[in-house]
Amino acid sequence: MSGAQPTTMSMGAGLSSHADAVTAAEQASDLALQTLGDGPDPDLALAFVSAHHAGLMGAIGDVLHRRLSPRTLLAVSAEAVIGGRTELEGRPGVSLLAGRLPGATVRPFTSEDVGAIPDEEDPGLGERIAKAIGAEPDLAGIILFADPFSVPLVKLLPALSSMCRETLGLKRAPIIGGMASAGSSPGVNGLVVNKRLSRTGAIGVVIRGDVSLDTVVSQGCKPFGPRLVITGAKHNVILSLGGRSALQALHDAVESLSPEDRTLLEKGVFIGRVINEYKERFGRGDYLIRNVLGVDQNQGALAVSDLVRVGQTVRFHLRDSVTADEDLKLLLSAQALRGEAMGAMLVTCNTRGTRLFDRPNHDAEALSDALRVEPEATSTGEAGEASVASTPIAGFFGAGEIGPVGSDVFLHGHTACAAVFRPGRRPELDD
Repeated sequence: MSGAQPTTMSMGAGLSSHADAVTAAEQASDLALQTLGDGPDPDLALAFVSAHHAGLMGAIGDVLHRRLSPRTLLAVSAEAVIGGRTELEGRPGVSLLAGRLPGATVRPFTSEDVGAIPDEEDPGLGERIAKAIGAEPDLAGIILFADPFSVPLVKLLPALSSMCRETLGLKRAPIIGGMASAGSSPGVNGLVVNKRLSRTGAIGVVIRGDVSLDTVVSQGCKPFGPRLVITGAKHNVILSLGGRSALQALHDAVESLSPEDRTLLEKGVFIGRVINEYKERFGRGDYLIRNVLGVDQNQGALAVSDLVRVGQTVRFHLRDSVTADEDLKLLLSAQALRGEAMGAMLVTCNTRGTRLFDRPNHDAEALSDALRVEPEATSTGEAGEASVASTPIAGFFGAGEIGPVGSDVFLHGHTACAAVFRPGRRPELDD
């Protein structure tokens, strides 16, 4: 493609379920170009490749470069991919989101660029990372994909969060993405950044300038029992809550459940940790949800998938399909207030889809419905002839989802995370 520089943002998406990897990449590229329209080469292309094609990630990257000539390409392998309103569970697929982002700067990076994150506190770490990956105060967002077997996100994500807040002066860390999920062992996943293929590490892209990347993180849980303060803790083990053993506090909370909700205990118990202790009220989105991994009957303690400390406020949670549906739709309803979306990326957990919901395509359809463009009214006040337009959407099922809760970014599970592209910088990112 060629032509004058565009003056407005435009995005396109394509999805192919063809069994041949090269053909699928060609079809997805052609469909993305059709919805993108005429103009110069896209500034950014994000490709998602199902496990069926993970062994041919290099060839797929070559096809995408030949068809699209994107200035920056990121591709990640996944258990399943998403395109538009469709979630291709258990089927081969290549999904693609491509966009022209006038007024924005797009720069790719890898975990090698970031370098090693020291265990001890390093006052200059944020500045070093920002310089290495090209992040500046006009940061709109960072998209990050990682191999789950080779990247210590427990260090990388806090470092990136600190960089956003302390080095760049942003109120929150606009970082979103997910973990590759094509393989259950090291060396199976594929990550492509431009023309480079890797089976390990992390890749990402820094997006700066005149563009907004609005994030949605739906953890899909509902609380039960009272809010409790941790009064005894060691590492990831909660010893006591409100002066009682943690196990006793859990038993008391379970007693408050209805018979219907008690059946949900079979799906596991979760604990929500309040992110901002200074708030007077805690509602949906104020808790970081983590698994309860096990119990110690002798100590009456609970092991959780997070580091905890005395003084933190927590509450027990349950997860089910009804709550997950309500939570996602409630969070997405706010997107209608932010103006027209040009495109979106969706990363949903591989425990969702038909593993959680009683029908396919749940998360993709919810996002598509929330971002749909209604036809404009005519001068007579009647609906125009144009049909409802679909916002370009692409994404994948991850082995973990990356997204912000409060001011920091975390690795989640069982979550649906979306990044919504809009023109113009979102001022609330700044102090």
